Amino acid sequence: PPPHLFFFKQKTAYDILSGLVGAEMCIRDRTTTVRLVARAPLRARARVAPSRRRRCAARASERAARWAIAAVEPESPDASLTNDDLKPVLASARTFALRDVASLWVGLVVCVPAWTLVAQVVDVGFAAGEAMAVVASANALVLAPMIANGAAGTKYGIGFPVYCRSAFGVRGASVATFARAIVGCGWFGIQTNVGGQALATMTRAMGFAANGTVLPWLGLSVEALVCYLTFLAAQLWVVYHGIESIRRVEEYAAPVLISLSLALFAWAVTAAGGVGPIFDAPSAFAVGGARAGEFWSALLPVLTATVGFWSTLSLNISDFTRYAKSQRDQIVGQAVGLPAFMTMFSFIALAVTSCTVVIFGGAISDPIELVSRINTGPLTTFLAMGGLSLATLSTNIAANVVAPANALVNAFPRSMSFRKAGFITAALGTLCMPWKLAAGDGFIFVWLIGYAALLGPITGIMIADYFFVREQTLDIDALYSMDAKSQYWYANGFNVRALASFVVGAGVCVPGFLHAVGANPACSAFFRGLYANAWFVSFFLGGGLYLLLERAARATNKAKM
Repeated sequence: PPPHLFFFKQKTAYDILSGLVGAEMCIRDRTTTVRLVARAPLRARARVAPSRRRRCAARASERAARWAIAAVEPESPDASLTNDDLKPVLASARTFALRDVASLWVGLVVCVPAWTLVAQVVDVGFAAGEAMAVVASANALVLAPMIANGAAGTKYGIGFPVYCRSAFGVRGASVATFARAIVGCGWFGIQTNVGGQALATMTRAMGFAANGTVLPWLGLSVEALVCYLTFLAAQLWVVYHGIESIRRVEEYAAPVLISLSLALFAWAVTAAGGVGPIFDAPSAFAVGGARAGEFWSALLPVLTATVGFWSTLSLNISDFTRYAKSQRDQIVGQAVGLPAFMTMFSFIALAVTSCTVVIFGGAISDPIELVSRINTGPLTTFLAMGGLSLATLSTNIAANVVAPANALVNAFPRSMSFRKAGFITAALGTLCMPWKLAAGDGFIFVWLIGYAALLGPITGIMIADYFFVREQTLDIDALYSMDAKSQYWYANGFNVRALASFVVGAGVCVPGFLHAVGANPACSAFFRGLYANAWFVSFFLGGGLYLLLERAARATNKAKM
C-alpha cells in the first residue's frame, strides 16, 4: 500500500477515528476494509458504526447466552448416574423466585452459631467496629464463589453432585461430594444439639421437671437426649416431604425470625439504656493495647474463619439455585440475603451481647442462655425458644442436610432417594456425638478453619473449570454418561488433575491444622501462616494448579493431533 496508508488489525474504525486525525487511512478489521478520510470523520463513523454495533450486539448476545437458562433432559442417561433427584430441573419446574432465594438466606443466617460468631471475633481483641467490618468483608468475599457456583446450577438445573462431574469426572465427583458431606454431617449434629437445648429450656419454662440424670455411656442427660431426639424428629418430618417443604419452611420462617431478632434488640437496648459498653471498648491492637502490633496476625485467621463459616454453602449452592427462575433471582437474592442481612444480624447480636453487660453484669453471647435469664414469664420464654428452634431448624435442614443427602444419592442413585439419604445424614450426624464435638475452647475457629482448608480447593477447582476451562458451557449428556469417549470420563471416570490439585491445596494446610489441635507443637511458622489463611490458600492454590494442569493437558493433546 502507499506509505500514507496504515493498517490496523482487529480494531474498529470507531476506536481509531476517536484518537487519530490527519492523513487518509485505510482501516482493516476482521471482515472489511474501509477507506476513511480524516476531513470527514463523522461521515466515516456513520459508515462503519453499524458494523461495530453488530459486533457489539453479537458479543453481548454471546455473554447473555452464557448465563441464560439452558436446562434440558439428558439423552440416554446411564442408570448409575441418574435418578429423579439428580435430573436437571427444567425451566418450567423452577419455583425459587428472588424472594425465595433471599428468604432462604435469611433462614440460614439466623442461627445460634451466626449469633455468637461476631462476639467471638470481639473476644479475640477487635473493637466492635472492626469486628463488624471483618464480618461484612468476609461475607462480601464469600458471595463471589456463591454466585459463581450458583450460576451453573441456575443455567443447567443441576445440583452440586452433577455439577462437579465436569471437573472431577463422573466417578471422581464422589470425592468432592463426600468431603462436603462429612462437614455437613458434623454441622447437622451440632445444630440439632442446639435445637435440643432450646427445647429443653422451653420445657423447663412450662413447668416440667428436668431429669438431669446423665447417661454415662452417652455423656448426655435424659432430658437433653429426649429433647435432642424430638428436635431431630421435627427436622426429619420436613426432610420426608422433600425440597419444596424446605422452601416453604424458609419462606415462612424468614419474617418470623426477622421480627424476633428486632424484638430482642429493642428489649436489650431499652433495658440497658443504650447499646452497652462493648461498642465503646478500644481495640486491643491499638497503641498501648494488650495486643498492640498484632493486628494483621490476628486479622487473617479471623477473616478466614468467618469466610469459612459459609464456605460450605459456597460449594453446593447449586443444590438450591437449580430451582431459581433466573440468574437475576439467584444473584440479587443471594446478595440481599447473605452479606446484607448477615451484617445486620451480626450488629443485632453484638448489640444485644453488649447490652447484657449492663443488664446482667456480664456478657452473654449465647442466645439460649440469654433467653433463659430474661425471666419475664413462661410465655415469653416459650415464644423466644420457639423462635430459636425455628431458626435452628431452618438453617440446619437447608445448610446441613441437602449436601450430604445429595452426596449419597449421587453415590448410589439406583437405591437412594433424597428422603432416604436425608435420614442417613441425620443418623451420621447423631453418631458423631455433637454435644462432645462442640465442647472446648477455640472450637469454632479450629472447626471453621479446618474444614475451610478441606473445601477451599474444591471450590477453586470448580470455578476454574466452569469459567476458564469450559467457558460456562457444559455437555449435559456427557455429565450423565459412562461412555469411555465422553469428555468427563477422563481416566476411568476420575480426573487425576483435579484430584491432585485438591490434595495439594488441602494438604499444605494439614501441618497447621495438626498444630491447632495440639498434635504438631513443632510446626513451623510458615505452615502456621498457611493454616491461618487456609481457605484463601487452598482456594487459589487448588484452583490455580488445576487451571495450569488442564491447560497443559489441552496443549499436549493439541500438539499430538
